[in-house]
Amino acid sequence: MVSKSLQMAKFQNNILDKNGEQIKIGFGVGSYWRIHKSENNIEFVPELVQQIKQAIENGFVMIDAAEIYCTYEEIGIALRELNVKREDIWITDKYINWSYTNLNSTGPIFSVNRSLKIMGLDHVDMYLLHTPDITEESAGMTIVDAWKQCEQLVKEGKVKNIGVSNFRVKDLEEIMKVCEIKPMCNQIEFHPYLQQQSPGIREYCYKNGIQIEAFSPLTPITKFKEGEENPVMPILSRLAQKYGKNESQILLRWCTQLGVLPLTTTSNEKRIVEYLNIFDFEMSPEEIQEIVDIKDKKFFRGWMHQFYPETADECNAGL
Repeated sequence: MVSKSLQMAKFQNNILDKNGEQIKIGFGVGSYWRIHKSENNIEFVPELVQQIKQAIENGFVMIDAAEIYCTYEEIGIALRELNVKREDIWITDKYINWSYTNLNSTGPIFSVNRSLKIMGLDHVDMYLLHTPDITEESAGMTIVDAWKQCEQLVKEGKVKNIGVSNFRVKDLEEIMKVCEIKPMCNQIEFHPYLQQQSPGIREYCYKNGIQIEAFSPLTPITKFKEGEENPVMPILSRLAQKYGKNESQILLRWCTQLGVLPLTTTSNEKRIVEYLNIFDFEMSPEEIQEIVDIKDKKFFRGWMHQFYPETADECNAGL
């Protein structure tokens, strides 16, 4: 019997480059740098500019940004120094309710105008609501109000597409009831130990044509020390040897073969090249399933614990 994971294994064909080809991997400019800046009390990181430039020069076309990351300046400088054509790069940005108290933001319209000015751009390719906790108390608006602002940004041409991040089924349903433009994607934590961030979310997105994007797809490699229980690693190592790849490449390819768009990052140019070099081989359905089945041996959530209290059994149901 084919598992539900394999039945849903296809891209939604809605995140396309300038040639109309599906973008299947993205480069994140994320939380690490926010933490780095905060801990070191700095506002600008020259090495991040170089990292972004290396990613684009080696072939990444999707750059994943966000208000909470505080990296707009570095992205803008990298794009200008490369003199890259705007249509050659897909820029994703995200609104966070944190900006209500920290930036006096009145919502996505305010926040997009601010980010475009800092990056020196006239539009972003996709704008996401970063988390579902958008309320009158936390953001001065409801989640529906925020979505309506996103739709207005599309009408104004400042945003080409809109979507969400870390949304549960109930959050998406709230939007789907009233939206003129439905969400293009849902960016969630996704890796062998967390294949469904919240119950039913992958099937819901699949049925509604919403692309799943994966943050932290390399968790088994990046979050565990030697000696810790890490049951997927022997499988990854065996497959890496078979296909002449490394474990990170196997994990990223596993995501794409499940129709999930992984977002990854590194400051190492060699790894940047490796992350892009994952489309010259294909694992068998049985090998994909073997990694899928690891969900029954280990459950690990790295982010957003406050939103998702569900157990492993609840999250894995139906996969």
